[in-house]
Amino acid sequence: MTDRPVRIAFSVQPQHADYARIRRAVAAAEEAGADVVTAWDHFFPLFGDPDGKHFECWTMLGAWAEATSRVQIAPLVTPIAYRNVDLVADMARTVDHISGGRLILGLGAGWAERDYTEYGYPFGTAGSRLDDLEQALPRIKARWARLNPPPTRTIPILIGGGGEKRTLRYAARHADIWHCIGEPETLVHKSAILDDWCQVEGRDPARIERSTIAGAPTSGATPSRAVGPDELGPPLLAAGFTLFNVRSGGPDYDLGPLRDWLAWRDDVNASTLDR
Repeated sequence: MTDRPVRIAFSVQPQHADYARIRRAVAAAEEAGADVVTAWDHFFPLFGDPDGKHFECWTMLGAWAEATSRVQIAPLVTPIAYRNVDLVADMARTVDHISGGRLILGLGAGWAERDYTEYGYPFGTAGSRLDDLEQALPRIKARWARLNPPPTRTIPILIGGGGEKRTLRYAARHADIWHCIGEPETLVHKSAILDDWCQVEGRDPARIERSTIAGAPTSGATPSRAVGPDELGPPLLAAGFTLFNVRSGGPDYDLGPLRDWLAWRDDVNASTLDR
């Protein structure tokens, strides 16, 4: 259990929908009270028709920064090898300014091979992609220090993934938020390893917000079954996870599960304040 307030993200999957529907879903999520709105950074649908409608993440984040006023926005997550690292830092700085300081920079090593091969990026190996992530993190911070104007504030970094030997160490070293998918018992295990890496890296584990999906855990591109907050929330909350991502894809974005999780969030946070 943690003293952090519970937060709810709405993860808008930019697939199988016209952009007007995506824009309406983002606006509705903000109006409903979501804390964060995210988009995955892929170039093709992850399920359904693999050649169906799809939109690029960072272009949308810039538009969302203008179209929203309260929610934080984030890529969940950007595989660092997709773009020049210093360019990613500048893109993040720019969206940070457009949004008035509401960007979270979500980064990962990447895994969807088609995204790389069809867009001309070297896919490499899992090890080489982790090398890219390790080298990118200090480089991004160095670029932010040289930009004029600089970011509006220290941009929070989210690192996604559960690799115990490398990804969790990078999260311990650099992340403000760590995002992982798995069964509650798996997340408990990996969270403990993150704590161990924090000790190695000299960081307080409590400084890292822990994030996961609000739904049945899945691997790869398979959509999750619906699982309500009363079932899934308590074990994950007990494990220290406080940021829950409600996922929805096109063409019709269903905000019903989001509203359920928001009501649960409000109940949990109110009960914490009453203690």
